[in-house]
Amino acid sequence: MVRRQALALQVRLPSSIELDDLIQAGTVGLLEAMGRFNSGQGASFATFANQRIRGAMLDELRSRDWLPRSVRRSARAVDETVRRLEQQLGRSPEETEIAAALDMPLPEYRRLLNDTNSGQLLPFEELMAEGGESRLENRTLESPFSRLMDQEKRQQLIQAIEALPEREKLLMALYYQEELNLKEIGAVLGVSESRVCQLHSQAVSRLRAKLHD
Repeated sequence: MVRRQALALQVRLPSSIELDDLIQAGTVGLLEAMGRFNSGQGASFATFANQRIRGAMLDELRSRDWLPRSVRRSARAVDETVRRLEQQLGRSPEETEIAAALDMPLPEYRRLLNDTNSGQLLPFEELMAEGGESRLENRTLESPFSRLMDQEKRQQLIQAIEALPEREKLLMALYYQEELNLKEIGAVLGVSESRVCQLHSQAVSRLRAKLHD
């Protein structure tokens, strides 16, 4: 169970992330699940354990987030700029328009996207799991209204993905559905791995902007 989760997650990560590290973190999650499982809540142990295993792996990845505060501030500025430009233009802004609005040369803006993408692992997972993965262990205790709200948020996210520029939408599909790694996606799109990182980070900024609205 742990190894299957680790392999499914590894294909989405940079090569610097070792499979053994994910397995070690997932094993801790499994042990926690064994100690905390309550059959009276209605969920099977396999379902509960899978959630804890994946949550422990994501926690391990988040603990490696060494992104400087200055880059975090710039990343938030990108999100706000994308949201403002979409409202003004009525469409997804081009990266040249985003860079101009940030008063940055295009190469500097692209370097920022690289820095942001390298420091924030699995930003899309964060979008999907509001409040973090740990809240999934209480999913069986949520009210029907809460589950309905989750479904509505998921539908909003699907709509936001559909509104992405075609190349970014294809990238997200290749990364999160086909589970290709960055090098493989670069081969499909005909761009470098670094450029894939930039486009991925920009796509996530667009999604955050739309979900914020």
